Amino acid sequence: MRRRQKTPPAPLPQRDGIDPVRLRLPVDPDGVWATVRDHLVSRYGHAIGAGAVDAMFREGRVASLEGPVDADEPYTAGRHLWFHRDFAPEERVPFEVGIVHRDERLVIADKPHFLATTPRGRHITETALARLRRELALPELQPAHRLDRLTAGLVLFVVRPGDRGAYQSLFRDRLVRKEYEAVAPYDPAVALPRTVRSRIVKERGVPAAREEPGEPNSESRIELLEHRGGLGRYRLMPTTGRTHQLRVHMSGLGLPILDDPLYPVVQAERAEGADDYSRPLQLLAKVLRFTDPVTGVAYRFESRLRLAQWPR
Repeated sequence: MRRRQKTPPAPLPQRDGIDPVRLRLPVDPDGVWATVRDHLVSRYGHAIGAGAVDAMFREGRVASLEGPVDADEPYTAGRHLWFHRDFAPEERVPFEVGIVHRDERLVIADKPHFLATTPRGRHITETALARLRRELALPELQPAHRLDRLTAGLVLFVVRPGDRGAYQSLFRDRLVRKEYEAVAPYDPAVALPRTVRSRIVKERGVPAAREEPGEPNSESRIELLEHRGGLGRYRLMPTTGRTHQLRVHMSGLGLPILDDPLYPVVQAERAEGADDYSRPLQLLAKVLRFTDPVTGVAYRFESRLRLAQWPR
């Protein structure tokens, strides 16, 4: 069995808490890329323009293990290159990332509403990962799982890269007990507690997921903790981790989570990213419970955040 080659370390430092892009030059069967620049223009020019690619070379922002790469260097398939993208300006999410626990292995963060967990799409520097790397001076920090951008609460980050696989396996093997809290309408006709199982499908480019007939691929335990003034406070315990699973299941029960821009009806302006910071989704990842795979210690962490719509 052929052993997988280890990826060499990046020769460029992080920028704003973001790693450089790593590129392994592919085989050129038609021989159309005489230089490194030719390939980068072919690959990225349609998105950022040939002028931006040329600027990357002029400013020394393209590097190999040997150092900065010139635009006219001959193309060599299999060579590793690194470069930093230009980031579009991002509006700062006006909430801080809390720290619930920190040691030499773990950071348990309290992610606020509206802040993405990791860089993706148009959210790059304004993410929990980038902020924590900068604020805690932990450039190798990585998440063991992700939390929806609109959902607040606990996220587990791993300090040492060598430990990441062990913590990711906890989530993959469903060895982490996750409890969420939500505020939604109260309906005495909806019998609770109950376990909801359904088939959830999420298509790329479509904001909302949907339930459809077929073998269930999602499961959530839903409990009513208390009700007051027409609202209920619910404990939600997912067994699986489908995209928007809890939001879909609550909406399917006729109990859509308050201030949800997608369920039961997509609000186009909010779905497209027009965040209203005064109306956060009333969903909180409140509790994480697991046995540490490195030390064997049993942990229970609880978010310090609160849902604003629940009457005090």
